[in-house]
Amino acid sequence: MKRYALRINGQPVAPQGGDWFPSQNPYTGSAWAEIPRGDARDVDAAVRAAHAALTTGPWAELTATQRGALMRKLGDLIARDAARLAATEVRDNGKLLAEMAGQLNYIPQYFYYFGGLADKIQGATLPLDKKGYFAYTRHEPVGVVAAITPWNSPLLLLTWKIAPALAAGCTVVVKPSEFTSASTLELAELFDEAGFPPGVFNVVTGFGAEVGTPLVEHPLVAKVSFTGSDATGRLINQQAAALLKHTSMELGGKSPYIVFEDADLDQAVFGAISGIFAASGQTCIAGSRLLVQKSIHDTFVERLVAVARTAKMGDPMDPDTQVGPVTTPPQYEKVLAYIDIARAEGATAVLGGARGTAPGCGQGWFVEPTIFTDVDNTMRIAQEEVFGPVLCVIPFTDEADALRIANDVRFGLASAVWTQDIGRAIRMSERLQSGTVWVNTYRAVSFMAPFGGYKDSGLGRENGIDAVRECKKAGNTSCKVAVRYDTCGAYATSRDYTGVGWGSTESEAKANALDACGKGCKVAVSDCQ
Repeated sequence: MKRYALRINGQPVAPQGGDWFPSQNPYTGSAWAEIPRGDARDVDAAVRAAHAALTTGPWAELTATQRGALMRKLGDLIARDAARLAATEVRDNGKLLAEMAGQLNYIPQYFYYFGGLADKIQGATLPLDKKGYFAYTRHEPVGVVAAITPWNSPLLLLTWKIAPALAAGCTVVVKPSEFTSASTLELAELFDEAGFPPGVFNVVTGFGAEVGTPLVEHPLVAKVSFTGSDATGRLINQQAAALLKHTSMELGGKSPYIVFEDADLDQAVFGAISGIFAASGQTCIAGSRLLVQKSIHDTFVERLVAVARTAKMGDPMDPDTQVGPVTTPPQYEKVLAYIDIARAEGATAVLGGARGTAPGCGQGWFVEPTIFTDVDNTMRIAQEEVFGPVLCVIPFTDEADALRIANDVRFGLASAVWTQDIGRAIRMSERLQSGTVWVNTYRAVSFMAPFGGYKDSGLGRENGIDAVRECKKAGNTSCKVAVRYDTCGAYATSRDYTGVGWGSTESEAKANALDACGKGCKVAVSDCQ
C-alpha cells in the first residue's frame, strides 16, 4: 500500500506525530493508500516556511513576470501528468474517469491564464490635493493563504484557490479533505519540478480539529480560503474573523434548473441529467431542484425518467460508466437518509430511491439515480443540500412563480434558465438570486468568469481577475518631492512674468520664485507677495 508524506518547505516530511490513516477507494470500499496524520506542529512548520518564502526567500525577490513563468511551467507539467493525476483522483474519490480526466486536462489553462495575469495587476498615480507630492498605489500580496479544500473535485477546486494566490505573489498552505488527499500530495511534487522556491506551496494532511483549526488560527496566516459545507464555513469564518483575517468562502447550493415550455426539451433533459447525475450529485452547483412549467411538466418528466433509467452504474474507471459511487461512507448514509425523509414528507420517487445493487456496483457506496415528483418547495428535500444523485421536480406556472420558487431558499450559488426567449432569459438572470446564471446550458465554468455565491452560498469570488484582487492588499506611497510657489501676478505688468519657483521647502521655493519674478518683472521685487 502506498504511503504518502507531507510536503513542507519543498521536502517530503513525515508527520511529527508519526501516524498515518487509510484512504479508501469508494468503488471497492477498501483502503488503497496511507495518508499522513498531521497536527498543529506540522501546521506551524508549514506556515513558517510559507511566511519565510513570502518575506525573505527567493520567491519574494521574483518579479511578477518571473512568477508567471513558473506558473506556466507548472501548467505544462500538469498537462504532462494529467492522466496519472486523474487516475489518482478516481481511486480516491470515486468520480468518473471521464470527468476527472476532463478536469485535469483543463486545469493547466488556469495556470496559463493566472500566470499571464501575474504582471497585469497595476497600481496608479494619484493627483493629490496637496502641492509638491508624488503619490501612487501598489497592490501587494495579502500574505500566507490557507487553502482548505473539499473531497468532491480535489485538484480543480484547489486550483481555483492557489492559481490566483500565486499570481498575486502569496504563498500557500493547503489542508485537503482527509478523504481525498492523495492527488494534492502528488501535485506538490510538480511544484518542485517546476522550480518553485521552497516554502511557496505546502501541504499538511489530516483532520479538521488537528490541522484545520490550527491552520485557520495561526497568527502568520493572512487569508483563509475554504470550500465545503455552509455549517463548517460559518465556523471557519467566525474563527478567522476573531483574528481579523481575510476570508473567501465557497459553500453549499440548492440550485434551481428552470425549464420553460418554449425550451428545447431534448437538450434540457440531457442538461438536467448531467447537472445532477454525472457527478453523482456531489457538486456544489448540482441542479438539484428542477423547476418545470406546468404545461410541459408531465411530458418532460416522462422523457427525463426514460433517459435517466438507462444510466449505467459501475466502476468509475470504466469509460462506459455513467454514475459512480458516493465518495465517503458518511455521505452515503446521509443521501439515503434524505431519500427516506423525502418519502416521509410525501414526495414520490418515480425513479430510484434505494441503494445501488446493480452487478457493476461491487462493494462500493452506490445510490441509485433518484427522481422525486410531488415535491413542494417547503420540503426538506427542496431546501437542504443533499449532495447526492437525488433530483426533485417542482412545477411552476409563469416567470413570477418560477422566480418565487427559485429564490425561496437560503442558498444562491448557481441557477439555469432554459428558454428560446432572449428577453425572458435576461429578465430571469437579473432577478435570480445566484452568483452564476446559465442559459440553455449547465455547469459551464471558466477560469475567466468569477464564481461565488449569494446568501448562504458564501463570500468572495474565485476565478477571473477578481480572484487575484482578493489575494492582494492595496497600499499607498506619498512622496514630498518639491514645493511650488507662485508670486502674485497682480503686481506684474503681465502674468507671463509671474514668478514660479520650486524647492524642497516653502521658503526655498519662494526665494526661487521671487528671483524668477525679479528677472522679468517691471516692478520692484519687494512689492511682490
